Amino acid sequence: MTTGKINVSVENIFPLIKKFLYSDHEIFLRELVSNGTDATLKLKHLTSIGEAKVEYGNPMIEIKIDKDAKKIHIIDQGIGMTAEEVEKYINQVAFSGAEEFLEKYKDSAKDSGIIGHFGLGFYSAFMVAEKVEIITKSYKDEPAAHWTCDGSPEFTLEPAEKTTRGTEIILHVAEDSLEFLEESRIKNLLDKYNKFMPIPIKFGTKKEALPKPEDAGDDYKTEFIEVDNIINNPNPAWTKQPSDLKDEDYASFYRELYPMQFEEPLFNIHLNVDYPFNLTGILYFPKLDSNLQVQKDKIQLYQNQVFVTDNVEGIVPEFLVMLRGVIDSPDIPLNVSRSYLQADGNVKKISNYITRKVADKLKSLFNENREDFEQKWNDIKIVLEYGMLSEPKFYEKAGDFVLYPTVDGKFYTLAELKETLKESQTDKDGNLVVLYASNKDAQHSYIDIAKEKGYQVLLLDSPIVSHLIQKLEADNEKLTFARVDADHIDKLIQKDDAQISKLSEEESTQLKTVLEGIVPKTTYSVQLEAMDSQAAPFIITQPEFMRRMKEMSQTGGGGMFGMGNFPEMYNLVVNTNSDLATTILKADSSAQESLVKQALDLAKISQGLLKGEELTAFVKRSFELIK
Repeated sequence: MTTGKINVSVENIFPLIKKFLYSDHEIFLRELVSNGTDATLKLKHLTSIGEAKVEYGNPMIEIKIDKDAKKIHIIDQGIGMTAEEVEKYINQVAFSGAEEFLEKYKDSAKDSGIIGHFGLGFYSAFMVAEKVEIITKSYKDEPAAHWTCDGSPEFTLEPAEKTTRGTEIILHVAEDSLEFLEESRIKNLLDKYNKFMPIPIKFGTKKEALPKPEDAGDDYKTEFIEVDNIINNPNPAWTKQPSDLKDEDYASFYRELYPMQFEEPLFNIHLNVDYPFNLTGILYFPKLDSNLQVQKDKIQLYQNQVFVTDNVEGIVPEFLVMLRGVIDSPDIPLNVSRSYLQADGNVKKISNYITRKVADKLKSLFNENREDFEQKWNDIKIVLEYGMLSEPKFYEKAGDFVLYPTVDGKFYTLAELKETLKESQTDKDGNLVVLYASNKDAQHSYIDIAKEKGYQVLLLDSPIVSHLIQKLEADNEKLTFARVDADHIDKLIQKDDAQISKLSEEESTQLKTVLEGIVPKTTYSVQLEAMDSQAAPFIITQPEFMRRMKEMSQTGGGGMFGMGNFPEMYNLVVNTNSDLATTILKADSSAQESLVKQALDLAKISQGLLKGEELTAFVKRSFELIK
């Protein structure tokens, strides 16, 4: 047997770093600024426990561009390094100083906010630089060091004349990365990745107006001074306790996150947990319409205030990715580039916690001010309905606050709805039938028929309603949903209507024969019903099950089971007590065909089914009738 150690060729490491370490080369700035932040936070911790006998002061990180010399400088006032530490931390690839620091001070430093874990962040510099310099001086009383490397395995390390504590990294930008010498490019990167870093970041200077002296005259000209341009907010709202924030603070932070979003959010949820994992954040409910294709990627994931990604699927429950806001957790496992999530137990726990927290917040909003909650319902319903379908834990809690509005603007919870309808809307099988409209205008005539009978009609108009009612029916015995233009309403009308048909049995048989000879059998099933004489003569309804399965297939449900193609099947319900029914019976065969086709087309119009050539023919026929 032969044993030994695998040798890693250092010559091969730098090309790999440049090409493959990070998915996007722009990430170098985030990594280097994060390193500077770590160095500063380490110093803060050591001074707080008395181990570093230096003045912490008000340190910042400074970014400078020297376009002529093709250099970028990243300067911090943190812990610094000795020459020995440069050898240890820089010359050993993947040796993480942050990891070692956290291990050494694990009891006292767990809340220090230190970011680095992989020891590779510094090497991201070589993705954009042909040469990198480090000039650094430790907080300890030791000489400064100057390290230089041109991207090969060779480096130089020599004493430096730096007298102030901290580290300066100088990137000699490569020809293929000159875009990073543009101020606007760096400003955008800092705004994207480092907007909420816990240490102030200086990028250039700006002019600031001096206060006008009290004794200044009318001819006073405003004076300006140059001040540091701090481009980040080191203390964002999510890092504070909810008790320390007011409504205007949350509103202000929303505008800071989304400066181009002019519509205010409906409400927010402040996440704040430290066991069994650490998680903070603020989620905002924006106004949403019924279009499921809303813009996602609006929730930003941070790790210790460093931006990681705006793809939070897996951490945030799927139904909440349509929200906006921030989540920050040091306990979310990331791969080496911090750009993609690695699923583990913690991720699922975090997702479950967010689900529970959102449900609890919604319940409290409902209980505290139901009227306000009802007013916001249309703006949030799509998220909540999707949550009921996709998250069992959310579904369990949703009964306390999910609403079912009527076409008349009343709102019921499911329990309230059952109680309200139990006496008036049951079919012959003892099922409670909940009638609903999906389009108030298109189904207006059907709504009228139902309301004339004293029935309540809900307005359920989201694109996933077919999926939702399928689930509600499965979980609630003796509960049936039927769209107001579905065949189920015929059963209710038949049960409750005391009307007696004006037609004899023989006349009814004759009428049905005439109708079935004219109405296409492949599409329509003819049914005769004795209704009020003022009711519509012809009504088209659709088998509830078929229509629902068709809708579900169009929104992803039915298609999964190979049921994507459903035939167009309808019921033609003819009112035997209408004058039209009598007229059809008395007319000759030519007139019968004209009357039935005209009446059928009118019924089809009310269902939005008359299109193309049929609509053209109907218009022509209508003009002929007018003449």
